[in-house]
Amino acid sequence: MRVFPWGFWLCVSLRESCTEVRQLYGAKGFSLSGVPQAEISGEHLRICPQGYTCCTSEMEENFANKSRSEFEAMMKEAGRSVQATLTAQHRSFDSYFQDLLNKSEKALYDAFPSMYGELYTQNAKVFKDLYSELRRYYRSSNINLEEALNEFWTRLLERLFKLLNPQYHITDEYLDCMVKHAEQHKPFGEVPRDLKVKVTRAFIAARSYAQGFLVGSDVVKKVSQVSLSHECTRAIMKLMYCPHCRGMSSVKPCNNYCLNVVKGCLANQADLSTEWKYLMDSLIGVADRIDGPYNVDTVIGTLHMRISEAISNLQENKDSITSKVFQGCGNPKISTKGSSSEDKKRRGKVPLEAKSSAQALEMLVLDAKGNLTALKTYWITLPSSLCSKKVMASSASDDKCWNGMTKGSYLPEVMGDGLANQINNPEVEVDITKPDMTIRQQIMQLKIMTNRLGNANIGNDVDFQDTSDDMSGSGSGDSCPDDVCGKRLSKSPSTRQPETHAIPKQSGHGVNGASSRSLPSASLLLLLSVAVIAAQHLWR
Repeated sequence: MRVFPWGFWLCVSLRESCTEVRQLYGAKGFSLSGVPQAEISGEHLRICPQGYTCCTSEMEENFANKSRSEFEAMMKEAGRSVQATLTAQHRSFDSYFQDLLNKSEKALYDAFPSMYGELYTQNAKVFKDLYSELRRYYRSSNINLEEALNEFWTRLLERLFKLLNPQYHITDEYLDCMVKHAEQHKPFGEVPRDLKVKVTRAFIAARSYAQGFLVGSDVVKKVSQVSLSHECTRAIMKLMYCPHCRGMSSVKPCNNYCLNVVKGCLANQADLSTEWKYLMDSLIGVADRIDGPYNVDTVIGTLHMRISEAISNLQENKDSITSKVFQGCGNPKISTKGSSSEDKKRRGKVPLEAKSSAQALEMLVLDAKGNLTALKTYWITLPSSLCSKKVMASSASDDKCWNGMTKGSYLPEVMGDGLANQINNPEVEVDITKPDMTIRQQIMQLKIMTNRLGNANIGNDVDFQDTSDDMSGSGSGDSCPDDVCGKRLSKSPSTRQPETHAIPKQSGHGVNGASSRSLPSASLLLLLSVAVIAAQHLWR
């Protein structure tokens, strides 16, 4: 039997046990075969410090892969929390808005048959189409809202004029002439003009507001799925698992050390912060409009009442309006059919009530503003949040923490936020000349959405500026059937195409009251997005 000198046994007895590392390694799902019982020399290590270690090369590689997947899971979990908040806000507002619209439509359907008889029953589709168009616009269909409203009043006037004058044979050509004089005669009073302003502002704000939550949630989802770089994987491994390999499983990473690692890894994500904050501020600004000057509750909740007011105005001024139309368009031929107009007259007053949910809207907006304010700093506070809650770093003043090499204090200063500030990061090698293209594209999406919200805040719609040729091309109605394009769409000379305006600067106070920050139009932003994607291929 071979006898070892006493020095050999002393050396073995002085080496640290690897029991804790073996337990951790097994708990992560790895085989314990080949795992040292006690520390071994660490010249083989490529990431962790090369002193005595409990990790083999295979263990180091497995721990590195595990640290990568765990950190990416942390990112996704943090992102899911933000997504859940934004999605819940969207769901709450969408449910409120759709319910308000449904109640207004139901109120109209319930009351109008008793109030107007055939004036309503023979033209029910006109009213149904109006609400359908409003819903389609809100759901982001390619609809010009002002034109949809103009078309509603045009169709309604045509139908009612014929029903109120059954003794005449009124042709389509005559209706064309009558509609041309409609703006001058104001058959529905001031209701169409007033509603056009209020409805368009309310719906533009509501649609942009709902879209803003979805865009924010989608940006977080896509950014949270961005993979870690090779350099970041090494840094995360060194932060999370190298202390275990060194036999220091109970030693927590130094807080500033953790911050430098995570800030280096999430440098591109931090660059979202500026545009993200602008988006949150813009949503808050539009929320104030929705529950303030553009009050959607009042506008939609009284829509059926305003339409009734317009019809009543036409009925009460029927003789005067008919006389003016005859003066401008000539007298139509007497109808040979003859028709009694008794049932077409107003049957009697039915009290109409506003379908208001003002308190519900106020609570929705208050809740949304609180959540949006809390999310403003999400991207720049993410490193400290991950270090304190997930990595479980020690306190900032601890001098007995893991500093990347051993147990002690961490001396390097903490880096700033964003890609440009990582040029001297001591823990992660970051190439500041090659930004992550996925994240740059999401920054562009934030800019586009903020631009929409900024325009919505001042009552402008930027979604249809590229459809002017298509809309004007349907002038005579010959290019497509009436049931597709709508009857004589060109009869609404006052239709104004939505415009695009640069929005004021958002200096941390939201679009409400902001003064000088100009954002590009949606078209320009989309062109820039294409340029960014092209640049991605050049960098590759």
